[in-house]
Amino acid sequence: MKIVKKILVALLVVFLVMQFFGPDKNQGDIASIDAFIAETNPPSQVHEILKNNCFDCHSDVTKYPWYNNITPVNYWMADHVRHGKGDFNVSEWASYSVKKKDHKIEELIEEVEERHMPLPSYTWTHGELSDEDIKAVVTWGNQVRAQYRSQIASE
Repeated sequence: MKIVKKILVALLVVFLVMQFFGPDKNQGDIASIDAFIAETNPPSQVHEILKNNCFDCHSDVTKYPWYNNITPVNYWMADHVRHGKGDFNVSEWASYSVKKKDHKIEELIEEVEERHMPLPSYTWTHGELSDEDIKAVVTWGNQVRAQYRSQIASE
């Protein structure tokens, strides 16, 4: 029984020490999203959906919940943000070609329609998108894609 107690104490000490270390936070400038918003011009409903469900993981600006201060949760969240930004980062929108923008919006539509995004782990605390929300995002996305396809065709 003494060995179990020593192991538990050691694990507690390791857990407490871990709280003093954490990954870098994704806290860039909110203005980095402006180019995406200006170019894609989402209606207010879609803008709110994007702000509340997408930008935390798919931009250089993340609003962190209180539980992000707990290690190892903060590492898990940092990994999600890193992967999200790797797939689609609205903060880099101005640097994307028109073809890449079209493809990214196509992927966004597909992921939202198939309910792959936002991730289930995100919706546990933020809520899921309603059917109306999904329809609004898809309608907006298709309008944006039509503009990009028109630009691609004229090149």
